[in-house]
Amino acid sequence: MRFISETSSDGVREQLFTLGEIPGVLWTPEGVVATRPLVLMGHGGGQHKKAPDVLARARRFVTECGFAVVAVDVPAHGDRPKAEEYDRIATDNQARVEAGEELAPLIAGFQALVARQTVPEWQAVLDAVQQLEHVGAGPVGYWGVSLGCGLGVPFVAAEPRVRAAVLGLGGVLASADAAARITVPVEFLVQWDDERVPRVQSLALFDALASAEKTLHANPGKHGEIPAFELESTLRFFARHLG
Repeated sequence: MRFISETSSDGVREQLFTLGEIPGVLWTPEGVVATRPLVLMGHGGGQHKKAPDVLARARRFVTECGFAVVAVDVPAHGDRPKAEEYDRIATDNQARVEAGEELAPLIAGFQALVARQTVPEWQAVLDAVQQLEHVGAGPVGYWGVSLGCGLGVPFVAAEPRVRAAVLGLGGVLASADAAARITVPVEFLVQWDDERVPRVQSLALFDALASAEKTLHANPGKHGEIPAFELESTLRFFARHLG
């Protein structure tokens, strides 16, 4: 892991880093060295590690809960180079939608492909970050919706360090088998009028989760319209299960 910049504001220390070819960002409480909970955040499709919703949540996790938060650019996003294979698939999927095919199965297939690369990458990021003295090997949580859910479900299923997860805006088509291996507490977000992920697919994914403790948060609105109050619920959820 190589740190390339560091800034601090309002009690939050922000460090940009690279781990091999993976660009990432780590947020921690300023001036405090201690083992603490760590939340890994997965950004949405077309976004990046410092997208506004990721940044806002990360800073709240740090300032209000004392957590560390890490996010990285997934392949072909943010500061990572374009991937010819992914670009080809995206172009092909667009043409298939214009020809009348349903969008959700195409998204699911693409996310399953990307997850095969991101799961081991995210595990390597956890390994590196938890070796830092201002983070340590504390409990781990995961937050990710939309693409962050499609990649997060197989990650949470594969990573025993994760103790709790917030997921949502994702469907069952790419994730049913992995969801059946998730047993940690989950808070799951559904937008009732989601134009990208059919409601029935989101509810089926929630049903597929094997967690004994799981809560469904359904709100009116389209895919990108998660109400602001859900952040407050997320803070309480992680504070309860990681704090």
